[in-house]
Amino acid sequence: MKTSGQTDRKQAPRMLYAVAILFPAVMIVLGISAGSQSIAPQEVLMILGASLFGTESAAVDAIESQIVMDIRLPRTLLAFLVGAALSVAGAAFQGFLRNPLADPYTLGVSSGAALGAVLVIFFQLTIPFLGNFTLPVVSIGSALVTLLILLAFARTMRRSLSAETIILIGIIISAFFGAFLSLLIALAGEELRQAVQWLLGSVGMRGWSYVHLMVPFFLIGALVLIGHLKELNAFSFGLDFARNVGVSVKRSGLLILTGAAVLTGAAVSVAGTIGFVGLVVPHFVRILTGPDHRHLLPVSMFIGGGFLIAADIIARLALAPMELPIGVITALVGAPIFAYLLIRQQRVQGDNGVKGRKDYGRLRWAGCRSRCFV
Repeated sequence: MKTSGQTDRKQAPRMLYAVAILFPAVMIVLGISAGSQSIAPQEVLMILGASLFGTESAAVDAIESQIVMDIRLPRTLLAFLVGAALSVAGAAFQGFLRNPLADPYTLGVSSGAALGAVLVIFFQLTIPFLGNFTLPVVSIGSALVTLLILLAFARTMRRSLSAETIILIGIIISAFFGAFLSLLIALAGEELRQAVQWLLGSVGMRGWSYVHLMVPFFLIGALVLIGHLKELNAFSFGLDFARNVGVSVKRSGLLILTGAAVLTGAAVSVAGTIGFVGLVVPHFVRILTGPDHRHLLPVSMFIGGGFLIAADIIARLALAPMELPIGVITALVGAPIFAYLLIRQQRVQGDNGVKGRKDYGRLRWAGCRSRCFV
């Protein structure tokens, strides 16, 4: 016979997933509705229903239908994909590196991906067999190379991947690539100077072609990480523990880092550098789900996508008709939230009398046991 406590524990994840899925769904409708020409949410739903089911209705305005389907829907979906990708990548980086400050932005991976994207634009590169996919592929490759450089430098300085070492190297790499990007923009013509706004983060003026560029890489990266949720739980205890419970550390670690780099590079290639999403969202979701990556990553995906849609709405409406870079909004919102979460975490640790080494993401063996691992 099931106890009430067991029933509550099973119902809690279901409620959490329901809310996590409902949040971006509502934000998608609001994101399509908001703009210089406001469209009522019920009309948005009517237009989407008519498009999905192929029905025609006299109540659907042709101009509003074109605005929704050709301009706002792809923009909103792109914001969701970018936010979801950065959030999942941030959660994976934090889990693998056992570092609460790790995310694509603070590690310099976003800057590396942006450098690759700008080089493609600057030299107008097109790899013959890739065509339009040259931009995301080069950006992903740059992100992966940046990550490998980061880990190599960190290992050279100190054998342990400590938080201080990782963040220090990440800041150095980010500053170097940022200077190189500024040099390219200064030497370039007016066309690349317009990329400054893109580098600050934007999903504006993006059509379905950008969504099509993002979707395959998002699926690849997300599936790779979702396939290694138990390994991420094991890595949260450290490399030695992961090795002792049967995880192939080199193979699994390489796949996890590659999946996170794919998500980061794809997001940066279509939307520019957007900070704090991969840092704040996993911290917030971890409060709700706990450190178990089997729930942390999927919920982060939905919450992160909805969060970036909300940031895009604010970017459009805050100083309308002028549009702010979405990266500015995420920084203004994300930095104070992250500061609050960090202070809250330190207070909780102090109240509990936590002593000794504070490894990031430590799971309670009594709550997780062997089911969290391979």
